[in-house]
Amino acid sequence: MTVSTEDIKKLREATGAGILNCRSALQETGNNFEKAIDFLREKGLAAASKRADREASEGYVELYSHGDGRVGVMVEVNCETDFVGRSEDFRKFTHEVALQIAAASPLYISEDDIPAEALEREEKIATARAKEEGKPENIIPKIVEGYLKKFKDEVVLLRQAYIRDESLTIQGLINENVASMGENIIIRRFTRYELGEESTADSETEVK
Repeated sequence: MTVSTEDIKKLREATGAGILNCRSALQETGNNFEKAIDFLREKGLAAASKRADREASEGYVELYSHGDGRVGVMVEVNCETDFVGRSEDFRKFTHEVALQIAAASPLYISEDDIPAEALEREEKIATARAKEEGKPENIIPKIVEGYLKKFKDEVVLLRQAYIRDESLTIQGLINENVASMGENIIIRRFTRYELGEESTADSETEVK
């Protein structure tokens, strides 16, 4: 059975399992997404979902400077134990998150952090643009939906494509590290400074 790359990516993000395991699960279950998740859980390969409710109060604050001091990032990433928080793998992960923030300039950590007024503003812009371009009224809602999805993919850290592997989102990267380290991981908050900017993005949330 042929399995699409998009379905594999979706299952990978939901479970944290590897690409080959996700492809196998979808093939074994006839491309049934929910059954594929159960299949991976039964095999012990969907570890991320089992640990999402554990408290994460340890961790590390990464400070990163880029471009000879033109961009600075501070990000707090939490885990469950000090042992993992001090590990080389966890420190590498927090560094990767800081690199992502420096390069991709997210405004929010999760979709839930976007203010309602910001979404309303973007929706109005998309609607006005579609009308200006003469798009038929019956397809404008779909156009706006696509515009808002793209907006969220650009400004929400967890939805952004990972700068080292665009087939993987930051949420997917978290899932992979939860599975490999065996603990819940939360990007708690971040601040990004860029030389000459009038304001900075300062986000705080709890993401599981």
